[in-house]
This record gives sequence, structure tokens and C-alpha cells, in this order.
Amino acid sequence: MSIIGYDEPEIPDDLFECALLLRNTIVGLTTEGGSDIEYKLARKKLMDDPACKRLLPDFVRYSNDAMSVRSALSSVASGSGSWALRRKHVNDHFLPILKYLESGGGGADAAITDVLTDYDAPAVQAFWTKALERRATDPEGAVTAASTLLEEVCKHIIEDSGGDWGHRWNVPKLYAEASKALNLAPSQHQEEVFKTILGSCQSVVQSIGSLRNKGGDAHAGGRSRVPFKSRHAALTVNLAGSMALFLIETWQARVEEGETSTK
Repeated sequence: MSIIGYDEPEIPDDLFECALLLRNTIVGLTTEGGSDIEYKLARKKLMDDPACKRLLPDFVRYSNDAMSVRSALSSVASGSGSWALRRKHVNDHFLPILKYLESGGGGADAAITDVLTDYDAPAVQAFWTKALERRATDPEGAVTAASTLLEEVCKHIIEDSGGDWGHRWNVPKLYAEASKALNLAPSQHQEEVFKTILGSCQSVVQSIGSLRNKGGDAHAGGRSRVPFKSRHAALTVNLAGSMALFLIETWQARVEEGETSTK
């Protein structure tokens, strides 16, 4: 809504451009410049996107207006040279969301985020958020978080179906048990097309677990360590997120249909 005689600023539809606008507006606000209305509109657009909301700096998520964000940033530095320090602080903390959006983050990530957020498992949500945040800036950490995300989802499904999992079980073993509980194991189907698709899912999970061992930051890799690029991490995180989404939606569907059973 605009006020008579005042044109409301246009906020870019593109989320990457919107994030750039918000960052630059905040940099302006640190020197008593910037626009309060631009801050509010750009912030709202990004806060309305679940994945972007999680990647926004805390000084944005918890500051509803220009005065609040100025107050939050005043604690970063004061006195001579403080403007440069505050600007660096803003630029550094906007890197995760800008890298995420620049690498193509968007609709698919938001769909996965929505389902994982509604799923009653804080650890699952935490590892998905960590995987998204590190996808472009910390490939090894992103791969580890992606693998751990699948571990958590499988463990929750095994427990919720009345089963138990072993502390030494790796990702493929956990997935094998969870898939049996969901009737997703290839051996549980006769149709060749389903056996092929479900077998491919099994291979994807196994490969993600292998990647974690080869180059993730959870273990020392020695001379055989594989250096990851951000594109490798993006592929791994996207695949892990899609598999987590598939497992959770399958579990939820079976609960709604009354097909779940406990051992």
C-alpha cells in the first residue's frame, strides 16, 4: 500500500537481486543513510521464503525496521573506522544467502524445507539448514551435513515404525532398514520399473555415504581424500534433500492410510 504523493519503491522479483538490495540497504543504514521502507519490503520478501529466512543473518531476522537493525549493528563496532567494520560484518553475513541463491537455490529447496520444517524432528531440520548454508562456501561440511540428514531421517522412521537401529550402522544400512519399514525395498516389489527406481534410490544413498567418507569433514581422509567443489556439494545436498523428502512423505502417507505397523 502506498501513501498519496509517495511512490513505494520497487522490490526485485528475483530473490538474488532482492538479497543484494537488502544487503546494500543495510550497509546504507549503518551510516544513517538507507531506506526504512526498502529494508522492510525486501526483508519481508526474503522472510516469506522458508529457505531464505533460515539463511538471513540474525540481525535481519530479528530486526523489523531500520532503527532495530541499526541498533543491532551498533554493537559490532563504534568510533573511528567503525563504518568499515560494520560494512564488512554485513557483507560477510550475507554471503551464505547470496551464494545459495546464486547457485540456483529456490523452489525445490523451499519445498523440501517446508516438509522438513513440519516434520517433528529438530535434528533433521538442523542438518538440512546446515547443508544449505554450507553448500557454496564449505563443500566438505555440506556433504557431511547431507549424509547426516539422511541418517537422522532413517533413524526417526525406524524408531517411529517400532524398530531399533544399531549405533554402528552406516547410511546404507540405516536406509535399508527404513526402506523395508516403508515398503520401499526393491525386493518388496515385483514390477520391474519399481524395482529399478527403488534400486536407484538405494544407490544414491550409498553413494552419498561414500562421498562423506571420501571427502566430508567428519573423518580424516589421508592421501585418498577427495577435494570437493561447490557444484559437487550442491548435487549431494540436493539429492540428500530429495531422498529425505521422499522418505518423510512416504511415511506420512502410510500413517494417514493406516498402513504403519510396529514390531
